Formats: sequence, C-alpha cells, structure tokens
Amino acid sequence: MAGAPAAEKPAKGRLADNIVHFARALRKAGVPVGTSQVRDAVRAAAVAGFSRRDDFYHLLRATLITRAEHLDVFHQVFTMFWRDPEYLEKMIRLLSPMIRGETEEKKKKAAERRASEALGDAPKASADAPVRTEVEIDAQLSWSETETLRAMDFEQMSATELARAARAIEAMRLPVRPVRTRRARRSPVGTRPDFRATMRGSLRRAGEIERVVTIVPRERPPDLVALCDISGSMSTYSRMMMHFLHALTWARVRDWRHVHAFTFGTHLTNITRALHLKDPDRALAAVGHDATDWEGGTRIGVAIETFNRQWSRRVLGQGAVVLLITDGLERGDADLLSAQMERLHLSCRQLIWLNPLLRYDGFAPLAGGIRAMMPHVDRFHACHSLDSLADLTRALTEGRQDMRAA
Repeated sequence: MAGAPAAEKPAKGRLADNIVHFARALRKAGVPVGTSQVRDAVRAAAVAGFSRRDDFYHLLRATLITRAEHLDVFHQVFTMFWRDPEYLEKMIRLLSPMIRGETEEKKKKAAERRASEALGDAPKASADAPVRTEVEIDAQLSWSETETLRAMDFEQMSATELARAARAIEAMRLPVRPVRTRRARRSPVGTRPDFRATMRGSLRRAGEIERVVTIVPRERPPDLVALCDISGSMSTYSRMMMHFLHALTWARVRDWRHVHAFTFGTHLTNITRALHLKDPDRALAAVGHDATDWEGGTRIGVAIETFNRQWSRRVLGQGAVVLLITDGLERGDADLLSAQMERLHLSCRQLIWLNPLLRYDGFAPLAGGIRAMMPHVDRFHACHSLDSLADLTRALTEGRQDMRAA
C-alpha cells in the first residue's frame, strides 16, 4: 500500500506533460489556449478519468476550445497526435488501461496541414523503435511548388504557406481602366470641337480661324471601397484580404485614386487609416487593434445600413467601385439586408461580391442572406486562393462591363 502512490505519481506527471505538449501544438496551429485552460484540462483528466479515446477527445475539447471555428483544427491536431502506432502504445500505457478506437486514413481536410506543422516537435520515437522505410516519389509531371500554392485554398494552407501567400498578395495589383469624367482636355485627335478656345485663338488673327481646337474627355482612376466580413467563418480569408487591400493602397502604380476599407462583424469599423501604414505588419496590427469584433458574429444587414447612413455620401460620391467580401451567411433580418444592398448598389458605380464559398463546385444560393444579396450585385467572384484573386484582376481589366460616365 505504501508503494502505490509512488507508482501513480510518474504517470500523472507524464499525463500532465502530454496535455501541455498537446496544448502547445494547438497554439502553434493558431488556436489560442491559455494556461488556465491547460490547468483545467489536467484537473478534468485526473477527476473524470476515461476508458475510451472518444472520452479523452471530448474532455480536451470541452476544456481547451472556446470558439466553434477552432473545432476543425483541434480535431486534426488530436487525430495526428494519436496517429503514430508506437506513440499510441506508449500513451495507452501512460494514460489509460483501455482506449478503444481505430485510426482511419482520411483525405486531408481544412486545417490538417497546420496541425501537421504544429506537431513537428512531437516526442521522437525511442531508439528501440523499428526503423520505417520511407519511399520518395519523383513526380516529374506534377505541378511545381509555386503552382500548387497558387491553387491551394487559404484554409488548407500551413502557417508557412500562409506567410508565403501573404507575400505574394502584397505584390499583386488590381488594375482597372480609368473612367471618363465630365471635364475635358485638348487633344489633336479629339472629335468634339472646343468653340471657346477656337474663337479665343482667332482673335490673334483678326477673327480668322486657322484651325478648330478639339477636346476629349478627361480620365481618372476610380475610387475603391472595400467592405470585408471578419466574422468567425471568414477569419482566414479576411486576413488574406487585408494583405490584398494593403497592397492596393500602397501599389507603386496607382490603379485606384483612393482606397477606403471597412470591416464588419457585429459592427462596422473604418480601417482606412490603419491600412495607410506602409509596413504590412504594422498595418495589420493596427487593423486588429481597431476592429474589436474580429472572429465574432455576423450582422451584414446592420453593418451595410450603418455604412449607407454614415459613410456612403463621403466615399461613394465620385462613383466608386465597391468590393463586398463576405460569405453571405447572415443571421439577422434578410429583408433589411435586401433593402440595404439595393441602396448600396444604387449609390456606387459597380458592386462586386467576393465569396469564398464559390470554391465549392456544388455551390447554390440556398441561404437566405445569399438570396437577398445576389439580385443587387454586378459581379460574383471567389476569393479563396491566389488564382481566384488573379481571376478577379483579369475580369476587371478584360471582360468587365462598361462603367457609367462620372
């Protein structure tokens, strides 16, 4: 009896160490896990105990996860944490006398790559473990690494790939044809005569008209206004779109005259000033500081109503193009959303909707918010990868509809 507590002590210590390691892997995969949550997980495992792998899964999920959007990452990290057979055997001896469950090979899902990268510092197999043969496949006809990255969904990228994609986005441009204004300038190839300038020139020759002065309409870059959804379902895509908007703001070639940016989740936030910081890291940190509703709920109708009431006259007065970046999963009143979308559409030159849900081949406008928004947009594009953003660029420069004169 005296030796029993001493035998249990190392197991409990190793159990706590493995839970801490698991929490550290979650942090590396982008899931915020605090010290108090790890402490609660250790206490819960000691008090509740478990006899099945599913019990341990739900115990850790209940204590370490606080947001629904982190469930996919947790699932992938947990699955990979238990995937190695030798490591699983060792954990069975340390954690529980019986853990039932089989590991099935599955296709890679969203967040699995980040989970794999986060577990890179997992405990190494012991020296006695059998050596496994690794087979390298020379895929000469496969895509290059760059091409694969361009076609990959942002949600499926690892942390390193997201950083590379952000750098690629910073180098992107979104060129657009200039718009005609009501003002004019002189041009020898113009088709409209400038009678005032012609008569003024004839006064120097006693009223004799030597040539007719012709003019053409002046052109200027249009304004761009971006409304970006930063709710939980859009968190990964909205972060990449922040890099995209920062690149448009600081492009060496001024494709747009002014770039105004707003975020919305539960309320509308103007982040234009934050994006005008030249350093991308400082700019995105300022955006995160200003937008306090990041990864919160979604109130698209209320946010667009606020924009129409407080900002529409200020930033849409010169016939701006509006980029609406959202998945359209509205939780509020669909009638309000439809009315505000109609007002926004009438106030701008062109309304372009960027929706990451278009990455699915079987996408259909079944949600009420999507059905309320679609009749009031001019264009509908995906924004889930680098290739989709390149397609948006081509659509605006090549196959775009003629814009109304300013």
